Amino acid sequence: MQEIVNLIAKLFDEGKIKRALGWKKGDMAFNPEPAFFERKEELKDFVHNGFCGANLSKYLIKASMLDGVSLVCLKPCDSYSFIQLLNEHRIVKEKIFVLAIGCKGSLDIDKIKDKVKGILSVKEVEENGEDVLEIESLYGNARIDYKEVLLERCYVCKGKNHSVYDEIVGESKETTTEDRFKEVMEIEQLSSEEKFLYFQGELSKCIRCNACRNVCPACSCRKCVFDSTKFDTQQKANADSFEEKMFHIIRAFHVAGRCTDCGECSRVCPEGIPLHLFNRKFIKDINEFYGEYQAGEKEVKRSPLTSFTFDDLEPSEATERG
Repeated sequence: MQEIVNLIAKLFDEGKIKRALGWKKGDMAFNPEPAFFERKEELKDFVHNGFCGANLSKYLIKASMLDGVSLVCLKPCDSYSFIQLLNEHRIVKEKIFVLAIGCKGSLDIDKIKDKVKGILSVKEVEENGEDVLEIESLYGNARIDYKEVLLERCYVCKGKNHSVYDEIVGESKETTTEDRFKEVMEIEQLSSEEKFLYFQGELSKCIRCNACRNVCPACSCRKCVFDSTKFDTQQKANADSFEEKMFHIIRAFHVAGRCTDCGECSRVCPEGIPLHLFNRKFIKDINEFYGEYQAGEKEVKRSPLTSFTFDDLEPSEATERG
């Protein structure tokens, strides 16, 4: 972490950046928060560890509207969202300094809490080339293999290469162990009735806090229809019918072809709803119907859903296959 802080401080001294976007200490050891650092002196609160899972790309929409250059810390997977926002002209590259940081996977605090109760502190150490967590709790100390408690998205990581950067700090470690579409394919095997019941059960947990929408880089509209009082959508939080939970399905359609599968929606959901499954289903279908496509992989590459060719699948044929 100190290497990152030293580099940011140097850039402040040289006048190359006006602010830095990273993570600051939270009220607990395992919940650092995204934060803007306006002065070098504020970097004393800067943190970087396995719990810094937040994708900071969306904050750059605001940063691009400010004076001067803003530095942002991006993990390899975050760069897909960054490039997608560039493609959609939501951010201005000339006003962003990208500090690419190495990644060995982001930690899932819920998995750690399942193993250890009453956590007081979590320390990352390396032993014989392997990463281990040393945990102090109210009931004693514990040790956990780092790789056992990663976020789901880390096991299906798209790769550890940095797609865009001005400087690189730190090394990355491979974390991919699962098939990205395994969960989706398992659900596809269910009958229509079983699928409905599965998603009804999951989405019925929704409290309409809008955390998924607010954190999603693909949800970059300046004004969201779901905030409009004209359609009385604010009252949906008080409704308990499944139809009212269609918000998530509508949102998935809204970001289809633009979602980079960063997994932020599932990470921040306080009810643990696997919202990434909706987006990943669309990604899988787009790959099968139009050829493999990864949103945010390259600059100025149009989505299959926003470009037309005479070889495109007809809606009726897509329905038969889906």
